[in-house]
Amino acid sequence: MKKSTPIRDIPKILRPREKLRNKGVGNLKDAELLAIILGTGYQGKNVLQLAQSILNKHRGRKFLSLIYDDLIKIKGISQAKACSILAANELAKRKLGVREEILPRIKSANDIVAQAIYLRDKLREHLMVIFLNARGEMIYKKPMFVGSLNANIAHPREIFAEALKQNAAAVALIHNHPSGDVQPSQEDIETTKRIAAAGELMGIELVDHVIMAKTKFFSFREKKLI
Repeated sequence: MKKSTPIRDIPKILRPREKLRNKGVGNLKDAELLAIILGTGYQGKNVLQLAQSILNKHRGRKFLSLIYDDLIKIKGISQAKACSILAANELAKRKLGVREEILPRIKSANDIVAQAIYLRDKLREHLMVIFLNARGEMIYKKPMFVGSLNANIAHPREIFAEALKQNAAAVALIHNHPSGDVQPSQEDIETTKRIAAAGELMGIELVDHVIMAKTKFFSFREKKLI
């Protein structure tokens, strides 16, 4: 087994951080970049060796798909180091537009309506909840309540219990008005405020609540009601 050289015994010019400062980040190898994120190795394996062993085992896009539970199983990877790797990976994926799967992006009320178009023909009121990740992509949608929207039927507890189950960062609501009038009732307004307030306490944003009929819709977000 090759003896590990402590990082402090490597000439300064060859250490990852010094090399970055002197030559620029573009001149670092992948293992050197990961070594900077990790900070330290462990007894018997310096940080460069640890970084290289991780990259050898998890090549290419496989490295980007690592999850927390995978990382903390690796010797030398603490909880803090696992979080640092995941944060760096996620930032890179967001900035480069890398997505593991094609998920619908919810940017507007029109996008919300497109996910619940079938509600136009319902003879009773139905409420659907759309669950979003931090990138504003739909990860799940679920019809949750039937009947006129009120505090007793559309309770925040059920909505946010499902949001936690789906690891959602935000939710969007949409329900239909069979009458064809998309103006919100007082019950609609009060219930929406309660759900938005509950989401704020939990750190899960209510991005919009849309009321739809056959040919038109009303957006609480667009009307600045939330």
